[in-house]
Amino acid sequence: MTISVGDKLPAVTFKEKTADGPVEITTEQLFGGKKVVLFAVPGAFTPTCSLNHLPGYLENRDAILARGVDDIAVVAVNDIHVMGAWATASGGMGKIHFLSDWNAAFTKALGLDIDLSAGTLGVRSKRYSMLVEDGVVKSLNIEESPGQATVSAAAAMLEQL
Repeated sequence: MTISVGDKLPAVTFKEKTADGPVEITTEQLFGGKKVVLFAVPGAFTPTCSLNHLPGYLENRDAILARGVDDIAVVAVNDIHVMGAWATASGGMGKIHFLSDWNAAFTKALGLDIDLSAGTLGVRSKRYSMLVEDGVVKSLNIEESPGQATVSAAAAMLEQL
């Protein structure tokens, strides 16, 4: 069953590579008492994710935060080292959270997993964005195809804020 607007996010622990090294961050730590924009990508360094989806959030970071958002995070079913390398390569380290859902626990709990084995990626996340307030989903935008980044793009999120 797919998570819906009004649902509370499941309790999981992500891994994140920071400038100070690897850390664990729980959904409660990230979302508790805060307004957070979360977006998900099928994979770090993949074309649509790196050339379209992530850059939009980095370019619009200040505008999103200016609308009362406390934090922005991207999540992918990738290991912490890949997410850390992507944060560094994209210039996003320290600007947004790059969350590793290495075992797809969060993605599966949301019901937003997709099997991309035919394309050699295996189980990954559907592409989506959501606005979360104090751990509760306030808006949810799921793409029809993993190669699209329109309804989940930063520009679309800005319109919802």
